[in-house]
Amino acid sequence: MGELLLFYLIAALMVAAALSVVGSRLPIYSVLSLLVVMGCQAVFFVMLHAYFVAAIQLLLYAGAVLVLFLFVIMLLQLSPEAVAYPRLLSRPAIGITAAFGLFLILRTVFFRSLAQEPPLADLSRPHSTVEAIAHALMTKYLLPFELTSLLILAALIGAVTLAKQQASDSRLKR
Repeated sequence: MGELLLFYLIAALMVAAALSVVGSRLPIYSVLSLLVVMGCQAVFFVMLHAYFVAAIQLLLYAGAVLVLFLFVIMLLQLSPEAVAYPRLLSRPAIGITAAFGLFLILRTVFFRSLAQEPPLADLSRPHSTVEAIAHALMTKYLLPFELTSLLILAALIGAVTLAKQQASDSRLKR
């Protein structure tokens, strides 16, 4: 029961942080909220006894990728006017609606889980090893893995190009 309660608390924190990623006005706050989402996801991996995946989640995604996102955001030097968006609804209305929806979802999941045995109760040990993960990553998932790295590289090159153009435009105006 304690593990189930921890799961619900971490899930609620993760959903709140994910909403903050989407709803934040400043990109820096979105990246920091994404860091909380990645940390919650690593906690889920630890709860599933996938310690290697949790460590990779923290080191690779929460560490390297989010630092890359912060680097690109700082490189672009976005002004507050560039990231401002019109308000369609007020923040309290969005918050109340999100809280009510989250309450309904958590209530439904909680009462359904009381009636059933937890799906991971019969697992005595983890079924995946570092060797199995490496084999799958370098055989079955090699193409998506490499395409993701190329996508990140293209985003970084695009950000550097935009930053250089913006810097040269500001020098020409002086």
